[in-house]
Amino acid sequence: MTVLRVLLTVAAALVLQTTLARFLVRGTGGVDLVLVAVVYLGLTSGPTAGILSGTIAGLAQDSLGSGIIGVGGLAKTVVGYLAGRIGTTFIVSQTIPRFLVFFGATLLQVGLTSGLYYLLDPQPPVVTGYAVLGESLANALIGVVFFQIVDALPGMIDRRRAMSRGRVSRGRVR
Repeated sequence: MTVLRVLLTVAAALVLQTTLARFLVRGTGGVDLVLVAVVYLGLTSGPTAGILSGTIAGLAQDSLGSGIIGVGGLAKTVVGYLAGRIGTTFIVSQTIPRFLVFFGATLLQVGLTSGLYYLLDPQPPVVTGYAVLGESLANALIGVVFFQIVDALPGMIDRRRAMSRGRVSRGRVR
């Protein structure tokens, strides 16, 4: 079930990233929804799911982009593993710790990809501090909101079912 969950979450994040990102930040790459999905899966399912999701998501993003294939895969794999390790070692159930994990994961992923490009590519992409800070804040906010929605969803469904059962009984409205 975890593998299916990883595949579906990564696929949904890739679809959202490729279709909505240009509208969110006008195509400048200020949000990485795939990284948010990798960190979420790592935090909720552990380091193995973090490694799996990071590898799949990173390689898929690399294959869709124009950079060196494998750089994003390696960076997201490391980030997914560390997010999973943090999720199993520390209590990351409140908003501020989750925000800090998403923020730090973005900083780490940008640092790893920038460092690898610097080592492998004679013309590495230029990354500004403001862009990294903006992406880190955006990813952290989206990650926290996504966690809030996912945490609230089962309760909303249960309340909806209870309300529908309580209102209609044998054709009569109570």
